[in-house]
Amino acid sequence: PDSYFIMYFFRFRSICRLQRLQAHMVKVLLEKVGRAGVITLNRPKAMNALNLTMTRLLYPQLKEWETDEQTDIVIIKGAGGRAFCAGGDIIAVTEAGKSGDPLAQDFFREEYVLNNTIGMYKKPYIALIDGITMGGGVGLSVHGRFRVATEKTVFAMPETAIGLFPDVGGGYFLPRLQGKLGMFLALTGFRLKGRDVQRVGVASHFVESQKKSVTLCGTLYFLGDFDWSFILVILCIFANLHLSSPLHPSPLLSSPLLSSRLFSAGSVEGILQNLNTDNSAFAKKQAETLARMSPTSLKITFRQLEQGAAMSLQDVLVMEYRLCQACMRGKDFYEGVRSVLIDKDHSPRWSPATLAEVSDHSVDQCFSPLGETDLRL
Repeated sequence: PDSYFIMYFFRFRSICRLQRLQAHMVKVLLEKVGRAGVITLNRPKAMNALNLTMTRLLYPQLKEWETDEQTDIVIIKGAGGRAFCAGGDIIAVTEAGKSGDPLAQDFFREEYVLNNTIGMYKKPYIALIDGITMGGGVGLSVHGRFRVATEKTVFAMPETAIGLFPDVGGGYFLPRLQGKLGMFLALTGFRLKGRDVQRVGVASHFVESQKKSVTLCGTLYFLGDFDWSFILVILCIFANLHLSSPLHPSPLLSSPLLSSRLFSAGSVEGILQNLNTDNSAFAKKQAETLARMSPTSLKITFRQLEQGAAMSLQDVLVMEYRLCQACMRGKDFYEGVRSVLIDKDHSPRWSPATLAEVSDHSVDQCFSPLGETDLRL
């Protein structure tokens, strides 16, 4: 009997270990908990960076839950504790773009379709943006009905530093933030942290990280049928957790940024002039930051936000697909990724090297329709 017990014990332990390994290998965990569809981004070592495989798992599951009568809400979160999702798998896209691999088209196309699905979702979509939330992670969260930040949240759209632009619908939500805050965030890649993410409207609610995992999730999983009273219940839960979280003064909200004075101009050059003629330390720091960014990306981003302010999310995503494919055809994206993510020397050699050398015609071409290969939503 003892030998049988030992045999079964080791077999059971092996099965458990195999299950843990399999769970570790699955990049997205999809499960039902009560009446909630729960998505866990499961690449903690890569800070849950989004790749094409993950997108292809998420999209059909979201569509299925949207019509499932046994699913009332969808909750998305990240594994590992460090990040919700730190962005897209940019290095893989870079390699594909260099070699002509269709991944450079497929990744952005399917990611933007997913972003639009989240923006149009018919059921409550709750993103728990606990930890680093950048690039592709913003696209998985910001278009949803509820975005819950914690004291560990770090939000940024740092794409101009790698020769890209704040995509995944950045042209839609950024210009709709107060004043010229969106333009500031888009051009500089400034990092919002903690409660500031909620204060400026990127997150809809704020809770402490500990309460998110215990009180919030435990309640949301087992709420009843979906109707308008259900929405009110969710809002009350968020409000109670939000009010019980301690308030701390925000340096960002007392900065000259919110006057919109420095980032109100008709061009990137005009913004730089504002910054260079201002005597504040804040303005000087932002001017230094912009000087490190891709001049082409700065001009593309400025026009993206100016146009996106009057466009629907769908039209913005179509525009951004044109822009990302223009970046794939250019030079700065590959140089930026080399400088920031591969060699990490942070000394990019931009081409063109100055704002003055980036012609209006070259920017116009980036926004040109792609004909049959345009994104269709």
